[in-house]
Parts: sequence; C-alpha cells; structure tokens
Amino acid sequence: MSCLWMRRGLLALASASALLMAACGSGTIESQLQPARIIAFGDGFNDVGQRGSHFSVNDGGIDVWTQQVAIDFGLVVTAQSAGGTGYATGNARITSKPDAAGNSATSTVTEQIDAFLASGAIGANDLLIIGGGTADIIAEMAKVTSGAQTSDQMLAAVKQAGHDLAAQTRRLVNSGAAHVVVVGTYDLGRSPWATATGQSALLSQASGRFNDELLVSMVDLGQHVLYVDAAFLFNLMTSSPASYALVNATDPVCTSVDPGPGIGIGAGQVNSSLCTTATLAAGVDYNQFLFADRVYPTPAAHRQFSQYAYTRIRARW
Repeated sequence: MSCLWMRRGLLALASASALLMAACGSGTIESQLQPARIIAFGDGFNDVGQRGSHFSVNDGGIDVWTQQVAIDFGLVVTAQSAGGTGYATGNARITSKPDAAGNSATSTVTEQIDAFLASGAIGANDLLIIGGGTADIIAEMAKVTSGAQTSDQMLAAVKQAGHDLAAQTRRLVNSGAAHVVVVGTYDLGRSPWATATGQSALLSQASGRFNDELLVSMVDLGQHVLYVDAAFLFNLMTSSPASYALVNATDPVCTSVDPGPGIGIGAGQVNSSLCTTATLAAGVDYNQFLFADRVYPTPAAHRQFSQYAYTRIRARW
C-alpha cells in the first residue's frame, strides 16, 4: 500500500510540475496578460454570490478570492444571476445531481460551462477560473455516513469527479480558452468538519484522490492551464496559522446555524452563506479565523489564497 501511494504521489507531483512550469522559459518572467474578463466556475469556494450571498463571512466587502483576483487585475466579477460572469454556485458538483445539499436545481460545473459557452465565444484575453471537489466529497461522504456506500466506493466516485473536472477543463481549452486557472479542493481532512466527525483520514484520502486524478488527467494541457494548489496553501495555514496573522485554524467563527441541509454536512450546522458580522462568535475578531463554517473559509483566508493565486497567475502568463 505504501508503494502504491508513493507512486501516486510521484505521479501527481510530476503532473503538477508540468502544469506549473509549462511555457516557462529561462530568464526573468514578465507578465503579458491583462485579462479582459474573469469567468468563474465551481462550487462555494469560487461563488461570488450566485444566490445573493457568499460562502464566507458576508461583511459587505471583498470576501471571496475570485473577487479579489479580479480586483487585482482592475476588473470586477459578479454573479451570472446578476448579469455577470461568475457562474460558480454553492454546493455544485462537477457532473452529478443532486448537489451536496440535495438540491437538484443547482447547476453542475458542467452545466455552468454549458451556459457560458452558449452565451458567446471565449476571448483571447479571457481568464477562466474553474474549481471543484469540495461539494462532490461532501455528497459522497454523506453516502458513507448513511451506509449507502463503502469508503472504497466513495474514493472511486471522488476519483471520477477529479477526472470529470479535468474533462471540463479540456473542454474549455478545446473551445478556445488560452488562460485557464484550475483549483482543486484543499485537504478537507484538516477542516473543522473532519474533526467533528472523526473522519480526518478518509477526508484527507478523498481530497488527495480527487486532486491527483485531476492533475493526471490534464497534464498535457500545460500550455493553456495553470493549476493553483489550494491544498498546499491551506496545509500551511492550518499548520502554522500565526504565520498568516491567524489565531484560530480549528473552529468556525460563524454562528449562523441552518436548520436545513445547508452546506451538505447535515441539518442544524453552521452555513456560512447565512453568515454576516451579526452572526459571529462573541468577543473574537473574525479576521483572525481561518474557517467561517466547518468547511468554507473566512474573508481573511480567501485573501491569503487570492494573493497566492494572483502571484502564480502573474508569474505564469
């Protein structure tokens, strides 16, 4: 088993290296890209307010990383539901329905791309952001918890979801996209959800399985694709929160309990899409917390990731 995981790890590392280093020559890299538009697909991690709120602390500011990356390029990205190009929707899965919270009306990442491609051609200087994995892992974990499938079946389904996200990335490239940023899931085994359920090992394995398959399945797209490693940065933030001006990387700061399915981890759980500055733990600074709810990050964590992503994009193109 250890040899198998070593081979998987080395393969993923080789794939990531190819995607991160493709098209990089010798000498100083000078960014030439000035995006005309930012287009975002995915689940709650990329959602800029498709249903009117963000999966973070809704503080009236810039609280999702995709928004901040757009601002750093002098642009604004708004939700597709409000006439913009932010198609990402909370709880959306890659191809499967219902979503992580059991809602069959939520557009999958595949359907988000369908809608975008039907709206017109991809521009030469468009920057497309596509992500996923979190909602798929949540949905598959629910089947394990209910006894509907085994852990091995979950891991197989998650692996397929990673392959499916790579296929949608390839679809964008084949449709003319020259600049595609791809983001997998962070290690959900480090989330407050994993700690609360005692499933850290399985959720870590599932997160790794998704990201590995995603990388392996799109390794040949390096000319047009940049993989931004959420797991890498979130591992650093959870391991050494003080290095990122954080004091708490283990507890959700929001108190906005959702009596319904919420983010898919069960009824009666905190749902950050309902969280505002009026629904926070008493006596704390939410800017010093990593997690808004048991899965999704705070604006402070989003800002850290946006800075990391923006730096990678500028270095790449």
